[in-house]
Amino acid sequence: MKKVFLILLSVGIFAQETETQNYEVIKSMNNFEIRFYPSVVKAKVTSDRNFAKLFRYISGNNEGSEKIAMTSPVYMTREGNKNTMEFVLPSKYSIQNASQPLDKEIQIYSTKPGYYAAIQFGGYSNSEKVKKNHEVLLQKLAENGYKTTQKLPISLTYNSPYKVFNRRNEVLIQIEYP
Repeated sequence: MKKVFLILLSVGIFAQETETQNYEVIKSMNNFEIRFYPSVVKAKVTSDRNFAKLFRYISGNNEGSEKIAMTSPVYMTREGNKNTMEFVLPSKYSIQNASQPLDKEIQIYSTKPGYYAAIQFGGYSNSEKVKKNHEVLLQKLAENGYKTTQKLPISLTYNSPYKVFNRRNEVLIQIEYP
């Protein structure tokens, strides 16, 4: 009986779906989308060990010792030699009820709603793929008369590193809309 319970518990844990950040597709055209992203709460860190720090935070290294579910996508940006990684907190959290990190390098903040252009690509993400898709997206935006409000690409990864096939990655650029 104990083994059956453990098997069912394991199946339940591994079958859970990861919450994905909501957005509204405003327009879909020529292999890219214009999206509206509402405000969400994120945990952000810029350091040498971004993933490890954020993973410890959601694993309970926070003021409430609370385990926080992993969501998708993971946001990554690079400016100069600084890498920033951001986890979107599950939708049940607000800036008022999110557990504060014990690691002072992690910042919890609420994003501003905004419009973004997105282009999707598969496989494992790397800096060359991000750069190539960023350039393609900038060109498509220019061809369609959209103005960007930022130049740096935001790289989004939706899958765990253990998923090999049908991986989803995106590059986002904030735009002026309408």
